[in-house]
Amino acid sequence: MTKPIRLLGLILLVASCCYWSACDPAPTPPADDNDTIDIEAEIDSLMSQLTLEEKVRMIHASSAFTSGGVERLGIPELIMSDGPHGVRHEHGRDWIKDEGVRDSSTYLPVGTALAATWNPELGYAFGSVLGSEANYRQKDIILGPGLNIIRSPLNGRNFEYLTEDPYLNARMTVGYVKGVQDQGVAACAKHYVANNLEYEREMVNVEMSDRALREIYLPGFKAAVQEGGTYTVMAAYNKFRGDYCAHSEYLLDTILKMEYGFDGAVISDWNAVKNTMEAVNAGIDLEMGSDLPMLATGNVDYSKFHMGDTVVTLVNNGTVDEALIDKKVRRLLRTIFRVNAIGERAPGAYNTPEHQQVARDIADEAIVLLKNEGLLPLNEGETQSIAVVGANATRKHAGGGGSSQVKAYYEVTPLEGLQNLMGDKADISYAEGYVVEKGGGSNSDLIAAAVEQVTQADVAIYVGGYIHGYSDEWNDNAYDAEATDKPDMLLPFGQDELIEAVLAANPNTIIVLMGGGPVDMQRWQSQAKTIVQAWYPGMEGGNALADVLFGNVNPSGKLPMTFPVKLEDSPAHSLAVTGFESLEQDYTEGIFVGYRYFDSYEVEPAFAFGHGLSYTTFTYENIAVEKKDNTVVVSVNVTNSGDRDGAEVVQLYVNDNESALPRPAQELKAFQKVELTAGATERVEFTLGEDAFSYYDDTQGKWVLEHGTFTIKLGSSSRDIRQEGNIEW
Repeated sequence: MTKPIRLLGLILLVASCCYWSACDPAPTPPADDNDTIDIEAEIDSLMSQLTLEEKVRMIHASSAFTSGGVERLGIPELIMSDGPHGVRHEHGRDWIKDEGVRDSSTYLPVGTALAATWNPELGYAFGSVLGSEANYRQKDIILGPGLNIIRSPLNGRNFEYLTEDPYLNARMTVGYVKGVQDQGVAACAKHYVANNLEYEREMVNVEMSDRALREIYLPGFKAAVQEGGTYTVMAAYNKFRGDYCAHSEYLLDTILKMEYGFDGAVISDWNAVKNTMEAVNAGIDLEMGSDLPMLATGNVDYSKFHMGDTVVTLVNNGTVDEALIDKKVRRLLRTIFRVNAIGERAPGAYNTPEHQQVARDIADEAIVLLKNEGLLPLNEGETQSIAVVGANATRKHAGGGGSSQVKAYYEVTPLEGLQNLMGDKADISYAEGYVVEKGGGSNSDLIAAAVEQVTQADVAIYVGGYIHGYSDEWNDNAYDAEATDKPDMLLPFGQDELIEAVLAANPNTIIVLMGGGPVDMQRWQSQAKTIVQAWYPGMEGGNALADVLFGNVNPSGKLPMTFPVKLEDSPAHSLAVTGFESLEQDYTEGIFVGYRYFDSYEVEPAFAFGHGLSYTTFTYENIAVEKKDNTVVVSVNVTNSGDRDGAEVVQLYVNDNESALPRPAQELKAFQKVELTAGATERVEFTLGEDAFSYYDDTQGKWVLEHGTFTIKLGSSSRDIRQEGNIEW
């Protein structure tokens, strides 16, 4: 039986790669596809030979990162790896890190950085690197992308995710998923759904309207399934309307499998399954995780999962219909064939110069120039002395963040990047400025040393912000990490006082912030001439930052989330009925997430969604809006009116002038990143379908397109609209 299965796996790998590469966007393969028919015939043959005990062995973990296999039939374990931004370090059968193995991955920029590029082609390149390196290390499933909407600035895991906006989320996701799966490795869209905070994530119950669910929180997952063709989806820890996501028939069966047509495998987050009967009856196909206290004793019995030996007993005594188990096993077998886990896999590649270049390219386009009053770009010939201040200038972040940590082959820090670029052309000094320690505040001696250095320099570069955290205590010093949230938006370790002192000592100070999202800048924002958001920019981040600061790269990143002035301005906090330290989370802001709230309620942000400056300027002229049958075609001239080559993200927002239900002031419905040489003009065109003008009506339980006037807005951010036009439906 093994030989024909292996051959089919090879055929499927070639066919699937051709299928997904040729179509853009690509729907899930139809049921009458020839390859699917062949796979189902092979699955039928295997199902007829599997015993009940073997089937049950397949639907729960066999180690920390593998599912159960059936050796006698040539059915392998599915081997998984964390790695939303790099294939995670190697584990043994349990959670112990393997020693002495080659597992130093390409460390890519994090999710928010990828989204800040607003470049779906880089999403595909990002996924391709992950898939190739997973292949090299014999992994079948990459546990990513993370698609949870950035609802609050406090979520410690925001850096793994992409954006506050469902449309941008969907567009970046499709490329990521295809990039992974074109390498013959399964992507795993996670965490389905509404895992928007780490606080008590295994106990929190989320309540939200169907409208908010459909318009905000599901579109990324829908696109991952129907356009990206993701082979697996991960069910989240939290409850949704009283049911754990891993037990929710509404989420897993009604929406994901029936409505969206998902025919792959649903995997639980680790330890997210809490009840045997609820899991068996719902659409969870594979229970992952383990009892961590038992791991400490070295005595883990993987047959004792909720979906373990107990299920055999329940089937044998007639409590559970074996057909329910068969459905789960079929989906797992389908995934095994699709990723070519049976047979000879593609060799993949590991930490190649090409992969490192992808990390660099993404970092180049991810860095966002938030503010610039003539200080940037720096001139290499005129900058004789540079004072670098801040612990993040020398800190490496790849090892932090919880399950997304990466064992990087190397990581170029900001200080190293500046040294690499400038060499002996400038005198570069460094002052730590602050100490990374739990509860640490300002340090007068360190501040004084920093002030002394910046006073004597032509220019100062402050590199601060948040940090990844990871240690044996899991999240020591963490501000961006799994299983923890930030206490507030304030900079930790006394950085505000340090920044104020440095700015006073040298007004030519560039503020560079690293982290997964916004910080409260009220104490010093008006005094700072230049502010740069660098995210966690990956292994080549220091080189990319240096090139942006000195103008070798013209910044083109745009914010994928709104930066509020203060935490209380964020809709999840200003409109929330329940506090964030509550096990009952009521999403009372509904659809008014991110800029939808700021723009509709006229709350001034610190920096708007979609905002990002350039060293050149762009003008928009001659908008045209034309309705053709059931589509609307929008076009505009975009000119690089400055003296440097650059790239602009043209953003298209739609406003419904009048509707039966409240709608946001504007919603992102299209965007395009355009590279233009100095003085060049390009006619940029968008085609919008009916979905761009529709909303979900809770009262009718369906999407509705109302007749009336819609305003099309084109701009450089949600608060920088350059051209408008109207259309009648």
